[in-house]
Amino acid sequence: MNYTTYPEEKCDFYEIMPAADLPNGERILLELDDIPIVIFNIADAFYAIKDQCSHEDLEIGDGELEGYEIVCPYHGAHFDVRTGEAKTLPAVDGIPAYPVRVRDGNIELGLPKE
Repeated sequence: MNYTTYPEEKCDFYEIMPAADLPNGERILLELDDIPIVIFNIADAFYAIKDQCSHEDLEIGDGELEGYEIVCPYHGAHFDVRTGEAKTLPAVDGIPAYPVRVRDGNIELGLPKE
């Protein structure tokens, strides 16, 4: 599910860290509300996806980045970190992508309200 298209009022935003602490080309793995998440800084823009491949529910956050695609380190499926869309087999389903914003110099991550 691509939650990045949700209106901000349908999400609860959580302050994660100062944006300056996540340099371009880096990522951070975290857990929020029992959801494993990875946040990327790509070309000074922030993106967040669930840290779980849809193919076999394994962690994907340590995979290699190829542009805006992360490659699952276990079976090679590619996902767009901007939308969570599955781009190559063996994955056929996407993974959740979450809205990220910077407020007062801090990265904030949005999770959909229940």
